[in-house]
Amino acid sequence: MSLAETLLKANTLSRSKIPTETLAVMDKATNILVEEGISKQAIQIGEKFPKFVLKNAKSETISSSHLLKNGPLVISFYRGGWCPYCNIELKALQAALPEFKSKGANLVAISPETPDNSLSTAEKNELSFEVLTDEDNLLAKQIGLVFQLPKEIQSIYDNFGIDVAKHNENDKFELPVAATFVVNKDGIVTYRYVNEDYTKRAEISEIIEAL
Repeated sequence: MSLAETLLKANTLSRSKIPTETLAVMDKATNILVEEGISKQAIQIGEKFPKFVLKNAKSETISSSHLLKNGPLVISFYRGGWCPYCNIELKALQAALPEFKSKGANLVAISPETPDNSLSTAEKNELSFEVLTDEDNLLAKQIGLVFQLPKEIQSIYDNFGIDVAKHNENDKFELPVAATFVVNKDGIVTYRYVNEDYTKRAEISEIIEAL
């Protein structure tokens, strides 16, 4: 089963359990993001990806310069370990890691979650690649991925038991849209996937082809 098929199955099951009026609010928020065109405004193929130094799940600093030293880099931006679609994607990336490495590539996943929460995400999904913290979404903002959760969505997430502010230690309720990039050794973006719909992610086969 492809990642897209797995995500669709999870989404169908999830929607069957959520009240119609709540789904309408969630769908409207996604449609507004699409209309705002975040995916079109974000960093493009051929552009230089910003250099970064971020903390991993063990609070160690990891630099993009080091990651790019020996080959290309796959970078996945996800919302947080509280997001079921993010966890499905992270597991799929983990399964593909040997193939990424066979092509000389490194892989990192980035979210605004604190290192402690990133560690929980890494352990829960048995990840062996770096999971990095983009504190206050500073890197994601540089490349045009960040949006603010509408208050009505914040209320829905509260009802779901999702405390975004606690996960991020930040009360701005800002998140990155789902995005995956392949960056070559020179720091140039050679592949991009940016989607306002958080239930959809880059297909693993496309990433491998880009590598």
